[in-house]
Amino acid sequence: MIIEQIKLDNGTAQGFKWEFENASLLLIKAEKGYVMCGYLNMETADKLGDIAAVVSGVDSFEDVLQASLKSVSKKALDIGIEEGMTGRQALEKMF
Repeated sequence: MIIEQIKLDNGTAQGFKWEFENASLLLIKAEKGYVMCGYLNMETADKLGDIAAVVSGVDSFEDVLQASLKSVSKKALDIGIEEGMTGRQALEKMF
């Protein structure tokens, strides 16, 4: 597992990367929420009341930051995070 500090304008997030045989599982966590790859489940994030967003087709932390959001949780919508924003834009709103 790789853990990395990711400096953003509004704070420092933590990046987590687990490499598997066929793909990597990536998650970047800010103070109030996180952006995750498609390995993780938005239904569960919504059920738990998390501020979360999903990106896909990513293999690095930079990919997560640049990718467009494919889906967002209800709590993420409440703080102005929308599909189509970049992972970076979403994370900046999560501090």
